[in-house]
Amino acid sequence: MNIIMIGSGRLATQLALALKDAGHHLLQVCSPTAAHAEALATQVGAEAITTVEELRSDADVYILAVKDSILASLIPVVCKGREDALFVHTAGSMPKDLFKGYARHYGVFYPMQTFSKERRVDFQQIPIFLEADSETALQQIKTLASSISGSVYELSSDDRRYLHLAAVFACNFVNHCFALSADVLRKVHLPFSVMLPLIDETTRKVHELSPVDAQTGPAVREDHNVMQAQSRLLSDDPLMQKIYELMSESIMKSKKVKK
Repeated sequence: MNIIMIGSGRLATQLALALKDAGHHLLQVCSPTAAHAEALATQVGAEAITTVEELRSDADVYILAVKDSILASLIPVVCKGREDALFVHTAGSMPKDLFKGYARHYGVFYPMQTFSKERRVDFQQIPIFLEADSETALQQIKTLASSISGSVYELSSDDRRYLHLAAVFACNFVNHCFALSADVLRKVHLPFSVMLPLIDETTRKVHELSPVDAQTGPAVREDHNVMQAQSRLLSDDPLMQKIYELMSESIMKSKKVKK
């Protein structure tokens, strides 16, 4: 397929590279930051542009991989004069009907993964969640998704909101816990690297056990003496102390629900 990528961030970069590797033709990369557009366009053999007014009108698919906050305002401009093409956005929390009234064929193409520009990912292992306004558009999006991933699912806008929320807990919040752990370690001049074997084993366990069954630590044992002592260690940081106490409370509640 002939594709135009609108966006040059982390997701856009990894998706464009995967599409190129799968044999698709990237015509243009559009980003308001010229250096970013040029960097990605060079990698995928596309033309770099900085405004949507420069978009070609002969692409099969227009992929909007941009911040949620600008998606609604960008769609009318991107679709105008190109209404017969296929348009998709990559946002986890935004509905497909943002395109309604502006395009005839549209949908959502949501790869659920954390991305960085520098670290290549294997898209074959990434689940991609799709939605479309019609069966025709859905089949086109499925063909595109299946060319880069072995895990393709249909999911409605309403259900995708919950998927995205679950991803925030499983990825974003967990990563923030890593940052909090690093803050604690700095108090005793230890590097975060000492946590990596523990993190790796914790992650491996949930490939075999449910998260509730894999849970360990003072909260699951209801060891209140340890929890109170650890909470006191955080008395200089009330917010972090509150996070510790709420997390411990949630773990104890999960244990009771399981019973």
